[in-house]
Formats: sequence, structure tokens, C-alpha cells
Amino acid sequence: MVFVGGAGVLAVAREVQIPLLAVLLIGGCAAKARRALGARSIDAGIGPTGMFPFRLQRPAAIAICVTEFALGIGLLVTAGRIGAGSPALAVRAATAVLFCTAVAALAELRSRRPNVGCGCFGDVSSTPVGWRTITRAALLGAAALASVGVPPLHMLGSADRLGVALAVIVAELALLAVLSPEVGELMVRLGRAEPCELRRVPVARTLDTLWASASWRRYHRYLISTTPTDVWREGCWRFAVFPGILASRRVEVVFAVYLSGRHAPVRAGVLDIDTPPATSSSSRYSSLTVYRKSAILKNKINILSNGPG
Repeated sequence: MVFVGGAGVLAVAREVQIPLLAVLLIGGCAAKARRALGARSIDAGIGPTGMFPFRLQRPAAIAICVTEFALGIGLLVTAGRIGAGSPALAVRAATAVLFCTAVAALAELRSRRPNVGCGCFGDVSSTPVGWRTITRAALLGAAALASVGVPPLHMLGSADRLGVALAVIVAELALLAVLSPEVGELMVRLGRAEPCELRRVPVARTLDTLWASASWRRYHRYLISTTPTDVWREGCWRFAVFPGILASRRVEVVFAVYLSGRHAPVRAGVLDIDTPPATSSSSRYSSLTVYRKSAILKNKINILSNGPG
């Protein structure tokens, strides 16, 4: 039996960061890709990409996912003797930069959009960004920095070193679990299966699904504001109304987003609000309100008649 001293424990702890970071990066990319495939759009994720202008959200989402995957594969490829030296140093330094940048981005996201999740692991990362998420990113950044300069990995030569490695992995995973809101979300999902009519779905997630949809891309050019004037929910559908201009007339574009299923459908309809029925000036406002509500109701009936498929 070979006793592993303090220096040996530290060396083993630095070594295990490389495969751990690789698995987390590849897993995060896979979770984002799964959500994007479910919504049929790469920019369906939530998180820091929502702070970009609309036209840049898709390239930003692609860049983040590709970067995570490339760094994850790079960490695995350069972990051994292949790629040792400058390639390994570059990949590990880039990983540290990625996580340090994530800390700043998450802090900014929490300040600007406090009701939005980080999107780190797709749709399970819908809990609003808090101190745990930011601390987790900082911890992973420190782990990436610790991996810089680690010599090529090799098979652990003794049972003691193997035990130390397993203990470090278990301890770090436990700490990451404490810092991960996704664990609670997964436990809730596994513990119960609520019908979609009762399921709590954040408005921010609905808007992310809407902004990533083909219906949004089709009608976006007619909108004069990307902030909804009205949002409400009925059963498994959430409706959002946006002001717009179409053919020099004021319109309201009503979007209906289904709140369940991997391929959540999004319907859209246009209401002409410049043609209310003739009425006296004393009752114009009330008649216009009745007209608008009846038009929206009619449009909702047309939307819902197509079903969620």
C-alpha cells in the first residue's frame, strides 16, 4: 500500500478536472441541442443569448454550443500524450476563459433579466439565475485553471491513488449538485407528471419558444415592438399580443404557444384594429374594446381549431 500525501492528493485532484470538465461541456452541448431539436430551432435555448439582438441570437446560440462541444472533445483528445504541450495548454486555457466569461454573462443576465434561467443544460435550466448558478460557473472556471499545466494523464498506479481520485470526483459532483438548480427541477419532473393544464411554465420560457419559432420569423418584420402588450394563459396555450403595422394599418399580432410536448407548436393571427364598427363618440372606447375582444376571441377559436399538432 502506497500512502498518498497532500501533494499527491492535489495532483490527482488536478488530473480529474480534465475528464469532469469534458463531460460537463459535452453534456451541456447535448442538452442544448436536444432542446433545439425539440423546438425545431437552434436558438430556442434560454439564457445569455437572450440578451443579444434578435438577429444575433441564432449565431450566438450556435457559437456557444459548438464551442462547448469543441472544448469538451479537445480536453479528451489532449488529455494523454497526443496533443500534449501547447495544444493541451491552449484547450485548457480556452476552457478557463469560457467559464470565466460565463460568470460575467450570468451576473449580467441576472441583472437585466432576473426571471430567465441560464440555459446551461437546456430546458431543465429554467430556474432564474441566482448565486448558486454563478458560483458553479466560478468553481468550474477555477477547475479549468487548475488543469492548466497538468502532465499527460495515465493509468493510476495504485489502489490508493484510485481511491483518492474517486473521492475527489464524488466530492466535486456533490458540490456541483448543491450548486445546480437543475437537480431540483429533475427531481420534480421525475416525481410527478402534471397535466399541461396545471403545469407551471414560466412566461420567459414561452417567449423563448415563441422567438425561436417559424411563426415569429414570419411576422416579426410587421411588429413595432418585441414587448408583448398582453399575455395570458388558457389551458395548455399561452397567448401573447404584439402591436404591429401591416399595409399601413395598425394591427395586433396574436401568437399562441402550446405549453407541452417536445415540438411545441406556435400559431399566429393578425387583427386589424383600425376598423372598429361605426359608433357614436360617447361610446367609441367601449365599442372599440368590445370589438377588439371579440376579434381576439374569434382569432383564438381559429388558432385552437387547428389543435396542438
